[in-house]
Amino acid sequence: MRIQSGLQASAGGGEIYVQSWLPEQAPRGVVVLVHGLAEHCGRYGELVERLTGRGLAVYAMDHRGHGRSPGPRAMIGRFRWLVEDVQTRLEVARGAHPGLPLFLLGHSMGGAIALETALSQPVSLAGLVLSAPALGADPAVPALQVAIARLLSRVAPSIGVLRLPADAISRDPLVVSDYERDPLVYRGSIPARTAVELLQAMRGFTARAAALRVPTLVLHGTADRLVPIAQAESVWRTFGSADFSVQRYEGLYHEVFNEPERARVQADLQAWLEARL
Repeated sequence: MRIQSGLQASAGGGEIYVQSWLPEQAPRGVVVLVHGLAEHCGRYGELVERLTGRGLAVYAMDHRGHGRSPGPRAMIGRFRWLVEDVQTRLEVARGAHPGLPLFLLGHSMGGAIALETALSQPVSLAGLVLSAPALGADPAVPALQVAIARLLSRVAPSIGVLRLPADAISRDPLVVSDYERDPLVYRGSIPARTAVELLQAMRGFTARAAALRVPTLVLHGTADRLVPIAQAESVWRTFGSADFSVQRYEGLYHEVFNEPERARVQADLQAWLEARL
């Protein structure tokens, strides 16, 4: 496997860190990987090894304010900037591997970014994979709390409004420990601007999801506390894709690729990709 890294101009100004992993042989397809909130693309090493081992090139990036990319930590600025950065990464991957099937894989917040990209991306995709995608807003959140977050987003966008519990990502204690000790993972409170931008994006999906025509696979654990499966299902059940399937993993937490049963999840993903290469 050959690893390349560098910087890419960001839609919101400045630059973001980008990385690619290329198989030793000529690739058969390309996967653009979109990570979740507060983490970074380097956490997907085991999945990347599996994909490149099957002849797939993998392209990824650290969102602005995440991982090795500059900017205030976990501050995305505008959701549309993340989408535009992913679109640029897709164009780079397409240019480097013309004619090969191009897949987009997004986890959690990355799933929301990937869905928005698939709805608006002119570059054709061979498939869309959504891992525990943050697609539906929690209806139980009080309206007053949302209103306060919106106000803070305008007047004090960096103020933290929520924390992500590390023990909710996986049932594997080693994964949780590595997550808590990883210097590139943000463990502080999520800025109000980031939370509100993601909330607004999620609330816009219900009316537009029927327009999705890309072959789509959803992977989701039934015990996910960070993105409860029912919230995502309220959106994905309206997808207009003729080629659409869901893998529900009983008892698995948020990061299905980092659960003890990850070999099964990776195999399910690989089988789906192989059928569309």
